Amino acid sequence: MKKGLTVIGFIAAVIIVLWSCASQKNQSPDKENWVSIFNGKDLEGWTPKIRGYELGDNHLNTFRVENGVLKASYADYEQFDSKFGHLFYKQKYSHYRLRAQYRMVGEQVKGGPGWAFANNGFMLHCQDPATMTLDQSFPASFEFQLLAEQTPGKSRPTGNLCTPGCHVTLNGEFTKAHCMPNTQGATYPREKWVQVEAVVLGDSIVHHIVEGDTVLTYTNPILDLGLDGLDKSKFTDGAPITEGYIAIQGESHDTEFRNLEVLDLCGCKDKKAKNYKSYYVKHNQDDCEY
Repeated sequence: MKKGLTVIGFIAAVIIVLWSCASQKNQSPDKENWVSIFNGKDLEGWTPKIRGYELGDNHLNTFRVENGVLKASYADYEQFDSKFGHLFYKQKYSHYRLRAQYRMVGEQVKGGPGWAFANNGFMLHCQDPATMTLDQSFPASFEFQLLAEQTPGKSRPTGNLCTPGCHVTLNGEFTKAHCMPNTQGATYPREKWVQVEAVVLGDSIVHHIVEGDTVLTYTNPILDLGLDGLDKSKFTDGAPITEGYIAIQGESHDTEFRNLEVLDLCGCKDKKAKNYKSYYVKHNQDDCEY
């Protein structure tokens, strides 16, 4: 009997040691803690804002989840009627990495603008959606533009930058251009899943990455109060854009998203803390655990 108990005790000790080792490995300062921001089942954590409708009104089920993917869908529309939409994630970020896969599907809804064919985007450092006016088409933000082929054989690289409500510095020069193209990247057909990643470091530098290649880099985003529909009383022209929300666009062409993840780059940089991470780029002392 004692021998049996000894064996059981030994096994239990081994299990505890293995669990402890696994736990320590998971807490490695180099292990990246990516967080899924889409659960594959519903729009929990996301809020729609569609032009002409109050925040939270998902007009004609524009944003939906089907077969485990998040969709900007126009299946229930007869006409687009300039109903530009955005789906906002609940959390604000300043320094982070966002990665996801997207693809364009089907045909454009009737009445959609020509430039919006096979066109969508991730809006980065968005203004609080609660500050958007009823008929505001786009939030103040900088857009990681997502494209697919429009004309067979014609180049149309994805990963461009558009700047509703902001200006940036590109290649060392301040610019007020609205859209800046990625001229060297690949063109992807509709229906093909494309892996993209944005690296956003406050108001300092932003990288657009497509299939592992950095296709565009810009710096120092600042607010531009010339954006149509923006309530100018809530903002300061030329102010640095240091943080904001992540949003998915709806611009008249069905688009699917999956594997949406965020790696927060803000946290405890004190090596003495239990939750120190080597990849953090911005220190937050309040996050430290000792």
